[in-house]
Amino acid sequence: MVNMSNDDPYGYLLVHFIEDPTSYAERIYMDLSVGDNPNSWRPLNGGVPVLTSHVGTTGSRDPYVVRNPETGCIYLLATDLRVFGKEGGSDRIEDWYARSHQGSTNLLVWQTDDLVHWSDVRLLDVSDRGDGSHAQLGMAWAPEATWVPDYYPQGHSGGSGAFVLYWSSKLFADDDSGHEDPTVHDRVLWGVTTDFTQETFSLGGVFIDRGHDTIDTTMLQLESPSGAKRTYRVTKDNGPDPNIWLDATDDPHWWLPQTRWTVLQERIGANWIEDNNPAGVEGPALFASHSDPNVYLYVDVIPSIGYRPMVGSDPDRGFEYMALDDFHMRAHTKHGGVLSLTRAEYERLRSSDGIIGTGTRR
Repeated sequence: MVNMSNDDPYGYLLVHFIEDPTSYAERIYMDLSVGDNPNSWRPLNGGVPVLTSHVGTTGSRDPYVVRNPETGCIYLLATDLRVFGKEGGSDRIEDWYARSHQGSTNLLVWQTDDLVHWSDVRLLDVSDRGDGSHAQLGMAWAPEATWVPDYYPQGHSGGSGAFVLYWSSKLFADDDSGHEDPTVHDRVLWGVTTDFTQETFSLGGVFIDRGHDTIDTTMLQLESPSGAKRTYRVTKDNGPDPNIWLDATDDPHWWLPQTRWTVLQERIGANWIEDNNPAGVEGPALFASHSDPNVYLYVDVIPSIGYRPMVGSDPDRGFEYMALDDFHMRAHTKHGGVLSLTRAEYERLRSSDGIIGTGTRR
């Protein structure tokens, strides 16, 4: 019998929202893996929302969860957008064009030390350049972040580590305060922060620009055969040939515009669509198994089916379709993120099922 330490990797937490045009479902839901199986999921808190935003538009979409490896603090990021169930909501923008041009430039942020007791929600305005000025952004959406242990030079007053945060927005000229330029398109932008507060955040610049709409980037870092850290990136191209593509780089400064990326796979997930149209998938979520070489990629089949799974033991060779018989997830689960847990965290979530949410933090 193998003895397992409380600090050993075990289990996974999925954060997501649910597609339900008839009700107020744009809130944060959490599912726990069944044991250490990353493809079998059980809703927490009886399947009701765990976190709800009472600020901004009061909607929460596209959540992502990330850990600071130095402090252990865990952050949950989400899009400040409410489309459905408008009673009580503050989003009075009625169509996607208007939202993408004039919607919220805030992201939603929650944090926790134990995954059970979560802070109240706060807003992070990603248009803030950090010098008192603001970029002219359309709506900020689909955020993720990756920890960079040496982002700042040694001797930096706040330490050398920081999160590089990336999301999708339209970027207008500084003198276009009305966001009227019809040629502006969605790009993936980046910024930097140590703790997802306004005080430590500053806007960096453009991360991905294909000359047309590009959204929904998810990333994963693995050790390459040479021993370097390889960064994998999966993104939705919403241009003339809409599809999800995978690329990679070994550049340690992967967020900078001069970084060279190698495309590894395109038209990912098209076979999940009835007519094999790759435009029908978006919102990818990329994560690695902690018990075998497999890497998983969930793609969101739109508008309402939700996640479908893909798997690969070597991302350099791309992803293959996984049998649905081996995949168990509630219907309409959409655009989220997965956090690898320790045995102690898994057991804490399981024993606290039903009382997870905001309140006094331990």
